[in-house]
Amino acid sequence: MNSIYLRNVEPAMDFVQLAAWFTQLEDWPNTEESLHTFYKEEQARIIPKIAVNDRDEILGFSWLEKNTMDPERAYFYLFVAPEHRRKGAGSLLYQDMLQSIASLRLKKLRVSVWDNCPEGRSFADKRGFAERLHQIAMQLDLRTFDDTPYQTVIDRLQGEGFRFTSMGELGNTEDAQRKEYILNESTSEDVPGTGGEKAWSSFEDFQKRVCQADWYIADGQKVVIDSASGQFVAMSAITRYKDADYAYNLHTGVDRNYRGRGLAQAVKITALRYARDVLKVDTVRTHHNTFNLPMIAIDRKLGYMQQPGTFAMQKMLD
Repeated sequence: MNSIYLRNVEPAMDFVQLAAWFTQLEDWPNTEESLHTFYKEEQARIIPKIAVNDRDEILGFSWLEKNTMDPERAYFYLFVAPEHRRKGAGSLLYQDMLQSIASLRLKKLRVSVWDNCPEGRSFADKRGFAERLHQIAMQLDLRTFDDTPYQTVIDRLQGEGFRFTSMGELGNTEDAQRKEYILNESTSEDVPGTGGEKAWSSFEDFQKRVCQADWYIADGQKVVIDSASGQFVAMSAITRYKDADYAYNLHTGVDRNYRGRGLAQAVKITALRYARDVLKVDTVRTHHNTFNLPMIAIDRKLGYMQQPGTFAMQKMLD
């Protein structure tokens, strides 16, 4: 009978396997290179551990990330290869993680579990986690997507004084980035079900983690400007991750004072056209929590089909 041991992560030896597992867990491409880069920059707030057997074969891992803005909150990943499950590796990794964070004074521990993985949900339920949100994935086939009916909406909005452009066309200047930050932050806080949690601690944080990220494509950051005021009033950000054969729609939002005019639908059309005509993909993916009924309705109208998603779960710690 093989024993299970826990050891510290060794990036040079472990990151090939961990990148493959992160790709499964996050549903977007991770590479050994990208994992090395992330770990080098964020190592101070990460607590990882590897589970191995007698032959030093990797069975699974845990990876906890302390939140950058809320010192009482952390998010973790826990994964055990299917052929090694139900043998104690997951429980051992989880208990070790709890011990390792005992001195951090955390109050909220979060994890995501695939909604088509009942054993993962059972594991979380038994350890006192409760569902916060249900994130559903949605996917659009651009090969059958007809965007022509929506041009009339764009034409109407342009006639009303709205300018459809992109961060690339605007030169991706610091001034434009600040305006995008204000719009992105305010509309992210307004997403139903999120509780108004901030995504970034400051403009500088946004600039580093978004504008300077390797996935950021300025021309794919579509924005709408009110020509009368110069204010950014709507946006739809799209990208294509390295090695991905699809585009990903990161966020679509409209300033609360400009809703009800069709801006969300219109700016999203410009992002989808960019994915089809410039990024040259056949598929676009995105995620919504099930409380975000307005965006789900727009995507279903555009032809998106629902795919397996995740339960966002949380445990309050003593």
